[in-house]
Amino acid sequence: MNIQLHTGLTTEDIQWIVQSAKQQPEIEQLVLFGSRAKGCHRKGSDVDLAIKGEEVAYDSVTRLAEQLNEVIPLPYMFDVLDYGSLAEPALKAHIDRVGIVLYSRESPR
Repeated sequence: MNIQLHTGLTTEDIQWIVQSAKQQPEIEQLVLFGSRAKGCHRKGSDVDLAIKGEEVAYDSVTRLAEQLNEVIPLPYMFDVLDYGSLAEPALKAHIDRVGIVLYSRESPR
């Protein structure tokens, strides 16, 4: 799969996103989900990201969201959530089913 064509994100976009996640050592994995992961995004679609890690907390989510939405120069809105704190089984199942791992501490892209 050509991840750029499938997600509508450029290689540079993905590099910015991954570098932002790498700045937080508690983030063990970063997963793209939603319309961009399913390949049905439209112009202006947000970028849905789930972060995973035993030490991930609310501050981790807000720091990454602020970095992506306010600091780096990308033309998207980012919705970041903590996979471990999700209470909705259907959302977890969606992420597990269609999610694309953009970064894993063991095997970064």
